[in-house]
Amino acid sequence: MGAVPIKENEMILKHLFGNFKRYYAFFVLPLLFIGYYSSRCAGKAIVSQKDFRLIGNMVFLNECGEKLDLIVCWNKGEDFMSLGLGHFIWYQKDKDNRFEESFPRLLNFIRAKGRKIPVWLEDMERNGYPWKNRQELLQNLHKDDLAKLRRFLHDTLPLQALFLFERLNGALPKMLKVAAPDSRKNVEYQFYRLANTPGGIYALVDYVNFKGEGVLQNESYNEVRWGLLQVLENMRGRDRDIRALNEFVLNAKKLLKQRVLNAPVGIDESRWLSGWGRRLDSYGNAFYVFGGG
Repeated sequence: MGAVPIKENEMILKHLFGNFKRYYAFFVLPLLFIGYYSSRCAGKAIVSQKDFRLIGNMVFLNECGEKLDLIVCWNKGEDFMSLGLGHFIWYQKDKDNRFEESFPRLLNFIRAKGRKIPVWLEDMERNGYPWKNRQELLQNLHKDDLAKLRRFLHDTLPLQALFLFERLNGALPKMLKVAAPDSRKNVEYQFYRLANTPGGIYALVDYVNFKGEGVLQNESYNEVRWGLLQVLENMRGRDRDIRALNEFVLNAKKLLKQRVLNAPVGIDESRWLSGWGRRLDSYGNAFYVFGGG
């Protein structure tokens, strides 16, 4: 099976990572976590500058296509905004949230890296954003508040990519804490098996951002979760090649189909399955993109 060509829009790449080098010092240290521990499973998985840029771009394409305007969106049928490179979730203030809210965590991460958050955005953090629903957002797409929000998100794209890796670095300890004692060894092995497979770190980064670590009970339907932990728990292979990614994709697809079947009455997620499947298929293709085969 050959690689499906990745369409790399040079203008988007330049926009995404035009200031990439100034952030690389922040990026190297977190990825040493993966490199240090994965060395136990034969070979370090340090991510190069080139691969970091490519992974960031691939996540951006997964979430926003090639449309920079979709860096701010509100999907039909959802009760939250999706923002930035990873379509980070942001609920209206005091809104009950089923899924983990990642945009406030991103803002704290950006602050920790020394970037000032604009006063108007801090005001939205405290008091809620001014759009009550998807319709209001669509009616105000070209107003000043949304223009400022898009500009801030465009200007911080490299830090948002770094945030994705920071989240991955914290994923394994969270998963091992929640996993059943008799499954922890396998979960750890499968994590590093993927980290040492070409394209595997992309799959790990993207899936954690896409469907979470799988450690929160409220992120479940009918008490069944679908995060990274659950995918790894179902994996049994030992090969560190395309078969590792194919096994990951197969198990993730099964879990997401189960998620759709378990959804509460009134929640129809079947419309997402086709797109979810294409996204997961990109993990197998990434084996060749990142030098496998």
